[in-house]
Amino acid sequence: MDFLRTPDERFATLSGYDFAPNYVEVDGLRMHYVDAGSSDGSPVLMLHGEPSWSYLYRRMIPIVAAAGYRVIAPDLIGFGRSDKPVNREDYTYQRHVDWMREFIEALDLRHIALVCQDWGGLIGLRLVAAHPDRFVRVVAANTMLPTGDQQASEAFLNWQRFSQETPDFNAGAIVQMATTTDLTPEIIDAYNAPFPDERYKAGARQFPMLVPITPDDPAAEANRQAWERLKQWEHPFLTAFSDSDPVMSGGERIFQSLIPGTQDQPHTIIKNGGHFLQEDQGPELAEVVVDFLARTNY
Repeated sequence: MDFLRTPDERFATLSGYDFAPNYVEVDGLRMHYVDAGSSDGSPVLMLHGEPSWSYLYRRMIPIVAAAGYRVIAPDLIGFGRSDKPVNREDYTYQRHVDWMREFIEALDLRHIALVCQDWGGLIGLRLVAAHPDRFVRVVAANTMLPTGDQQASEAFLNWQRFSQETPDFNAGAIVQMATTTDLTPEIIDAYNAPFPDERYKAGARQFPMLVPITPDDPAAEANRQAWERLKQWEHPFLTAFSDSDPVMSGGERIFQSLIPGTQDQPHTIIKNGGHFLQEDQGPELAEVVVDFLARTNY
């Protein structure tokens, strides 16, 4: 598999992100991750989505780590400091699930609390369903596990078209479009750091096309099977969506109606948060996570 590796100097002086890099190999590719907090603490796995990377969690990681947990925030293959296959056909939904499974197994993570947003949920919830012995708690924020059996929203279809048609796939500008706050030029640059030029963006370009929006999508049946297992999930499951996300709005009600572990949890809607609520309201979301972990510790 042909891949590119973003030069380290692109990450040398990023605003608010001074975490030491860590790497593991999955399927012959190098995956980067942040590893912060107590090595003896219960692991909190923070999974990002499209087209962001672990930088998205930079304001949450210190808060959760300070509460005594081990925070693991990987960069998906094709994003951040992880390797980037150059051919779009090398990116499939199943491969992303398999890559993350290999990552979890390489670190031998157990008793995991998953914090997931956007594609972090599409990947992470598949793993929760497939490996319930490794996961004990979930916080779902602005994410879903689509099967293609429902009509995709117009907001998502517009995003999908834009992602394929725009001549300049500017990750920082895309994050800005999906936040409620004005990002500084330094923050926008940090979201662009993984992508020196178009050659590095195959994964970012392909991701929107991998979301199952028709019943016969290659990933649709696997997601249906995952839902059947999640409908039996009785471990604590919290939704923490935001109030200003046109793509995921209302998705929290689906989780709450189908997953037993959502019962009697203090679900919340984060105010003044866009799709990338970690960017808009990172500290507030981190406190929600810490409170949830403290209440459900066992």
